[in-house]
Amino acid sequence: MTDALPETDAGRRGRRGRLRMCAVTRLPRPEAELIRFVSAPDGDVVADLRATLPGRGVWVGLNRATVAEAVRKNVFARGLRRPVKPAAGLADRVGERLRQAALGRLGLARKAGAAVGGFGKVEAAVAGEAVAAVLIAADAAEDGRRKMMQALYRRFGEAVPIPIFRLFGSAELGLALGRANVIHAAVLQSPAGRSFLDAATRLQRYEGAGEMAVGELRLSRGNGE
Repeated sequence: MTDALPETDAGRRGRRGRLRMCAVTRLPRPEAELIRFVSAPDGDVVADLRATLPGRGVWVGLNRATVAEAVRKNVFARGLRRPVKPAAGLADRVGERLRQAALGRLGLARKAGAAVGGFGKVEAAVAGEAVAAVLIAADAAEDGRRKMMQALYRRFGEAVPIPIFRLFGSAELGLALGRANVIHAAVLQSPAGRSFLDAATRLQRYEGAGEMAVGELRLSRGNGE
């Protein structure tokens, strides 16, 4: 389970399932479930989110608590074989970078015509388009959330087979989609849409919260949720 050499985007996508050992748990996991860390020239530890930087690397589970534990134990010094000192706020820095990466890809999806915002447009997309994911702002009112779930029920029934993310606030969604505060958004099946879905899923895994559904979602009509 040695570090991979730098490779093209296509090659990297083909190796996402390659197993690496988490430096904290010592358990093998696919690369997609880990983050690679490398040392900077000044001895700092930085996250190599694209796993393309040269040199030795240390792999840590894609989870905020695991990264924080890696900092406390400084597993990086052993894995990198040099006296590095990770910043106390490394876990926060990684979370922010993952967040900005997902929002950036949402913006790219919009430019590619693969993302829409606003209840009416999202409702129409859910009714007749190949939707990859639905986003509901974390600060959305209960009534707005319920109406969107009703639209999803009409299309899919009680088992909704797409992820419903609540990772971002309305201001963040609005900035990414180039309009005022956005409560509802949808990403369509497309290369740009799948790129966003990958980034949002990594952020969700890292934070461990903010998503109403992964894969198949089953909700009760009786409780209004």
